[in-house]
Amino acid sequence: MSAKPLQRLLYSKRDAAEQLSISLRSLNYLISRGELRFRRIGSRVLVPHGELVQFSRAHHPEPILPAMQQEGGHHAR
Repeated sequence: MSAKPLQRLLYSKRDAAEQLSISLRSLNYLISRGELRFRRIGSRVLVPHGELVQFSRAHHPEPILPAMQQEGGHHAR
């Protein structure tokens, strides 16, 4: 029986930006506008996993297409 990998609960700003495929500057902008909530622990700014999921779903409500369909420009109907 294989062990299920643990899901990270909090991400550094750099890791959060990487997870969203955006620049660190863009992430800082989202945080400053209140579009992405964060936690401060000591001097560290951390973004909860749930915030990343919620943000990505809110800004991309359409279903994600497989890479082959995206590259070819064909949409399944």
